[in-house]
Amino acid sequence: MPEISEREQGTSLNEFEIIARYFAPLANDKAALGLRDDAAVLVVPERQELVLTCDTLVEGVHFLPDDPADTVGHKALAVTLSDLAAKGAKPYAYLLALSLPVEVTAAWLESFASGLGEMQTQASIALVGGDTTSTPGPLSITVTAIGHVTHNHVVLRYGATAGDRLYVSGTIGDACLGLRLLRDPALAQHWGLSDADTAFLVERYREPTPRTALALLLRNFGQAAIDVSDGLIGDIEKLCAVSHTGARIEANQVPLSEAAEKVLARDPDLLSELITAGDDYEVVVAVAAASAADFEEEAGKHEVGFTLIGEILAAGQGVSPLNAQGEPLKLGQKGFFHAWP
Repeated sequence: MPEISEREQGTSLNEFEIIARYFAPLANDKAALGLRDDAAVLVVPERQELVLTCDTLVEGVHFLPDDPADTVGHKALAVTLSDLAAKGAKPYAYLLALSLPVEVTAAWLESFASGLGEMQTQASIALVGGDTTSTPGPLSITVTAIGHVTHNHVVLRYGATAGDRLYVSGTIGDACLGLRLLRDPALAQHWGLSDADTAFLVERYREPTPRTALALLLRNFGQAAIDVSDGLIGDIEKLCAVSHTGARIEANQVPLSEAAEKVLARDPDLLSELITAGDDYEVVVAVAAASAADFEEEAGKHEVGFTLIGEILAAGQGVSPLNAQGEPLKLGQKGFFHAWP
């Protein structure tokens, strides 16, 4: 049973007090039973299918030890909601499992819960359960998100076919640059970035925006889709592997923010890193060529739209990112992955 120090008061909180103080206020759906039971009881909406996804964030791997607690709470939920968005699913409920080291304070938990609560309000989702434990290791956060979608309307990785147009939402590479700036602040001057540019890129790393607002558009037009968490090229390769296809990607068409454009103007060779680094939490979608014009028209009505970056190819042709001259772009690796000795 973890005990969290409230140093300013000379007291401590056990796991049940932590749940009651910081997380019960987020359990505002009756399915949660006030977090006073061992399980939640969910009612599946009529003619809907449930979509479940789970992500774990570990301190030092997915966020930095000195990242503000509210941004950690935001990110923990946002990255899981990104998976639901790519499925075309509407957020419904989520479970939270925390493994807390003894160094965590009550003030940290309060800020973490605040960031978590703001993200859940934006997404119209409710906390319905979870677990809280102590750990001798680094802080670990696991979120299991549950969404729902009309029967037989979920958008899978499988389903892309040769000739489909390939689109990506938002902009790519911002989080990669934000992380590099947090690790080496002097890069801001080297890259000619303003304070506003730097703040934007750091926020894109610390507080990604799940594209849940695009879910209906994806359901209506998506042949296949995937969220971009481990790198644009690597995640497209995953989609193509399941769909038994290849893809051509026009690297010079990949959408970049103004801040990222400034960086590339100083260091053009960084493009290969931006399209493979990950943490973007955008959505890649394959759209039938016959529907592409209608898709682009509907996408244009959204605050964050989609950019055409390539085409799905027949099986056996691989995933080929090309430069502006149409030549293969050299990549160190195609995306992030966890590895063990």
